This record gives sequence, structure tokens and C-alpha cells, in this order.
Amino acid sequence: MMFDITVLWKAPRVNPFNKKARSIPVLNPLNQYGRVFTFSWLGFMIAFWSWYAFSPLLTKTIKKDLNLSQAEIANSNILALTATLVVRFLSGPLCDRFGPRKVFAGLLLTGAIPTALAGTVKNATGLTIIRFFVGILGGTFVPCQVWSTGFFDKNVVGTANALIGGWGNAGGGITYFVMPAIFDSLVEHFDLTPHVAWRVSFIVPFILITATALGMLFFCDDCPTGKWEERFEKLSECISESHNAGVIVYNDGGHLDKGPATRSDSPPEKDVKDKNSGFNSDSEAEAQTGEAIVVDQYQHEAIVNPSLKEFGQVLISPQSITLICLYFNSFGGELAINAILGAYYLQNFPSLGQTSSGQWAAMFGLVNVVFRPAGGVVSDLVYKWTDGNLWAKKLWIHFVCIMAGTFCLILGLVDPHHLPTMVGLIVGLAFFMDAGNGANFGLVPHVHPHANGILSGAVGAAGNLGGIVFAIIFRYTNMNYHKGIWIIGVFYISMSLMTIWIPPIPKGQIGGR
Repeated sequence: MMFDITVLWKAPRVNPFNKKARSIPVLNPLNQYGRVFTFSWLGFMIAFWSWYAFSPLLTKTIKKDLNLSQAEIANSNILALTATLVVRFLSGPLCDRFGPRKVFAGLLLTGAIPTALAGTVKNATGLTIIRFFVGILGGTFVPCQVWSTGFFDKNVVGTANALIGGWGNAGGGITYFVMPAIFDSLVEHFDLTPHVAWRVSFIVPFILITATALGMLFFCDDCPTGKWEERFEKLSECISESHNAGVIVYNDGGHLDKGPATRSDSPPEKDVKDKNSGFNSDSEAEAQTGEAIVVDQYQHEAIVNPSLKEFGQVLISPQSITLICLYFNSFGGELAINAILGAYYLQNFPSLGQTSSGQWAAMFGLVNVVFRPAGGVVSDLVYKWTDGNLWAKKLWIHFVCIMAGTFCLILGLVDPHHLPTMVGLIVGLAFFMDAGNGANFGLVPHVHPHANGILSGAVGAAGNLGGIVFAIIFRYTNMNYHKGIWIIGVFYISMSLMTIWIPPIPKGQIGGR
């Protein structure tokens, strides 16, 4: 069946049980679902831009102005990632408790303050402190994914999460173009000195962050049914309304993610009443059974207020540990490589200069626009092609992670000084690394769906933990960036193979299939 392009702007078909969209109105911000989609990726993109806004200017301008050593720059990179790790870990339970929209906007507004104060930095200590608090913005990934999961149904949630994450991550590439461009414009057209220009340039992301957060608060909803604190009552109402309207879902082969059907969908030849049971012998009895199972599923998928016991049970689950290990490498590797890539290009190709090397490095982040969504799209497709088999989603993650590890090994061991070779290997690495990120959060909504915030927070924080570990590795390889990259490849492949045997969801889990 060919793709219907009109779904990109049409109001989506909605699952009557949970009111989640069955398609993604990417080009329709006026629609409730399209508006949440737009603010999710836009908010995360601007946050990511500001989070990495220092990197393209640190290579030369800020380093010279503050008289920084390479070790001091590396330390500031590590502290920025540390803050994001803590915020991501805590924001997961906060999303479950207060709703992702409020947490998302709160993190944006909080992170906007140190962004505006970036120009006050006078030394290495001040830089480290400011970057630590700007790192709060990196935590916005968790609420953006939890918010998206709450609005889009299982058949498209992998694609929705990957598009939002990928377009948001592209902020890490956009900043390599935009921040030097703003800086150059302030120097050339406004006659500011470099000392002043780089400080003034941070006002731009501050304005955009604040505007996006306010738009989120004023124009968007907590969840498809309205207020977050009313989600249980509204879910019960939706189930009751669907039941009264005669909407049922058949238990088709145990795959509970099938689209809702109506009573008119029942096969006419089976519409024979059983005198003993009072049901139509096949269709109505199956419908009653299917409806009971599906209602139970949706009730168990409703996010509950987090408890310490629930928090612990989710974290020690083998399925959670698998997703944590895989994201540790895929997003952690992306963060660490993104932070050093401009310097790596400049090291191997000195003739490029700060601006050109930064622009080549920007490509690594910009391809997220396509490559991360590709991971989520393929995840949803293999889920469909295998009739709802979650092993297909899981094995897809392992495949792209092992391939990303292979590219890390090749890039690190070859250490190319031929620009086309360098670019080709970086693009290949970026595809599998970004696709791994998208594929991971294509599976996350299926695992412990009642604690989606807790799991999303833990997995997201693991990515930052990976970023910190790999940043420390780069810190102690004495600017031998290629060595740090092949070490990341070893982590990638070994951890992927160690967790490949673990089933995608816990045995006996209700919902999420």
C-alpha cells in the first residue's frame, strides 16, 4: 500500500480508547496533535542548539579570549554533560507526576537563565559553572519523548519519537552554523570586538528558548484528553464511551496493538447466536474477550504517579538495562564525538580554519534530521511486517549499534587525513549511530508503559552517562581523538552483543504489545 501524503496535514484518525493519534500531522500545527509534535521537536532543537552553543566558538575565539587550556575546555564539556545526566534522571519521574508539558517548559525557562548569563564569563571557572547550568537544557529530551508517547499510538510512536528526537538533535549541528554566523555578523557589521561579540551572540538562543517555552504553556495540552491530573478519569470515560458506542477490538492473535474495529467488521458468516451462552457464537464472544483484554491493556498503560518501589523495579528490569546499555553507546557516543569533531577536523585539516572545520563538524549533527527518524521509521515498519513482534524492533537496535561500533573502529584505526575519506566515514557512522537512537525510543514506549517517564528518564540519562565516560576518555587521550573513537567502538559492539539475548518486554507484562 502506497504512502498517503495527505496524512501529513490531515487531522489524524484517533484511537477511541486512549485518544492517541494513528498518524502524524507533521505539517499541521493548528491540529492538537500536530501542535504537540511541532513544539516537541522545536523546543528540543532550540534547547540542543543552546546546550552546544559554546562548542563551535570554543575551538578558537572563546579559548583565546579566556586563555583556556585544552584540559579546561574538556572539563567544561564533562560538567555540561553531568548536569544533563542528573536532570534527565530526575525529569522522568517528574513527567510521571506533573506531566511532560509542564516539565518541558520548566526546564526550558530554567535553562534560559544561564544562557542569557553566558556573556558574564571571565575565566575557566566561570565557563565551567555556566556550562553546568546550561546543561539543564539537555534534559528536555526526556519530557519531549514522554509527551510524544502520550499523543501518538503504537503504530506510529516509533516514527514520532524518532522525528522529534532527530529534528531536535539537529540543533547540535545547526549551532555549528548559526553561532559562528552570529559572531561573524556582530564583528563585521556591528563593529563589535571578538571579546564582546561572542558574549552578545548568546542572547539569540535565550530569546528563542523563552518564546518556545511560553508557547508550549499557552497553546498546548498535557495529554490528548486534557489536563494531566484528570488522565485516569478521562481514560475511563473514553473506554465507557467506546463500549457504549459499540467500538470493540478483536484479540487477533494476541497482538493488542491492532487498530480498533467496529461491530460491523465481524464476519457475517459467524454471526450465529449461541443459545447456551447468549452470545453470537464466534464473533460476539471473541469481541467480548478481545474488548476485555484491550480495556485491561489500556488501563495498565496509563502512567501512574511514581513510587520508590516502582522506580527500583523498573530500573533493575533486564529490559530496562538493555535499553540503557544501548543508549549509553549510541547517544553517549554522539554527544562526545559532536563535542570534539570540530577540533578533530581542524587537527587533521589545519587549512580549514575554525569556521570551515565547524561547518564540516556540523554535518554530524544535521544529518539527525534524516538518520534518527530513519531508525524509528524502520522500527515501526519491521513491527508491522512481523505482525507486532517486538523482537524485530529489538534486533533492529542491536544491528545498527553493532554497525555503528564497526564504523567507530574503522574511523579510529584509519585516522584519515584525506577529507573525502573522513567525511564518508563520519556520515556512515552518523547514520548507524543516529538510527540507533531513533530505534531505541521506538521500543521504549512498549516497555513498562505505566512508568514511561521513569524509563525514558533512565535511558536518556544513560546517554549522557555515556557522553561523560567517552568525554573523559577523550580528555585523557591527549588530543588523540581517533584513539577515543575506536575505544567507543569497542564499547558499542561488546555491550550490544552482551544484551542481545534479553527478551524485548518482561514476561507477563500487561499492555505495551
